[in-house]
Amino acid sequence: MATASPSSHAVYVGSFDPLTLGHQDIIERGARIYERLTVGIGINPDKAALFGPDERVAMCEESLGHLSNVEIRTFEGLAVEFVHSCNSRVLLRGVRSLMDIDSEFTMSLANRVLDEEIESVFLMSSEGYNHISSSLIKQIAKLGTAHDLEKRLADFVPRAVIKLLLQRFN
Repeated sequence: MATASPSSHAVYVGSFDPLTLGHQDIIERGARIYERLTVGIGINPDKAALFGPDERVAMCEESLGHLSNVEIRTFEGLAVEFVHSCNSRVLLRGVRSLMDIDSEFTMSLANRVLDEEIESVFLMSSEGYNHISSSLIKQIAKLGTAHDLEKRLADFVPRAVIKLLLQRFN
């Protein structure tokens, strides 16, 4: 793949613990807009994650393998520093609700102070995914007892994530 200019390369960061269909939707749409998209899996050693970094990378690689212009990486520290280390100037963000818009606006302003060369670009969540969050998924997987839990989870997460969730909670 030819080296993309920083403006044709976007970086989408998150904890992806786990990856949801909403995340996947933003990544697929971002991959259509930008020549190159790096998915940055943020590792926060002070936060207890359900899945380890290697598990999150594996679930993303399996779920996003059909996208030839998407790279998966882990990082620690500030998102703007990671974007800079990727030789990009575009921080792609997904927003689901008015609450997301408020918090993303605040974060965008802070990021501009931290690195004025980084631009935040926002994609609105597709209608069918605006209610999905990783914390909701964890709650469903942990508390769900229905015999069709696998089928229910399919409305929220990629198939590669379902088996990991079921293994973790059953």
